[in-house]
Amino acid sequence: MNTRHIISLLMENEAGALSRVVGLFSARGYNIDALSVAPTEDATLSRLTIVTHGDDDVIEQITKQLNKLIEVVKVTDLNNSRFVERELMLIKVRASVGRERDEICRLVDIYRGSVVDISSKTCTVELTGTSGKLDSFIENLPKDSILETVRTGATGIGRGERMLRI
Repeated sequence: MNTRHIISLLMENEAGALSRVVGLFSARGYNIDALSVAPTEDATLSRLTIVTHGDDDVIEQITKQLNKLIEVVKVTDLNNSRFVERELMLIKVRASVGRERDEICRLVDIYRGSVVDISSKTCTVELTGTSGKLDSFIENLPKDSILETVRTGATGIGRGERMLRI
């Protein structure tokens, strides 16, 4: 069964490391749905989160191939246990003063978002949550109101005592 997986890994924070990880995916024909990377509390390491789809065999193969890369220190498939997932979205919508703007603001409140910029004709909303929550927000907006959307892609962390550390 082709399911969505969030793979998180620690890798050396050095030039070319990200390129080698992404190259591994493209060389084997695997798609990356989302990718986020940033240094950790240890400046020599970066944490990379990749969202991809595949059956158990494909995900196992991806994990094995990632572990073979010299820059990769540790790999985990967050789907193997409980985890917290978040994504950030900035979305600019048409929202003229009046009823149209009031409806957008009501929807933003329902989804616990924030209006981060506003003009006489537009409103920019910041929303965080699971990818499903962000998709749902978009589905509930009038289709002709969306002017621009920017999303970070999902990132995740294990729940409780589960940690990705060396």
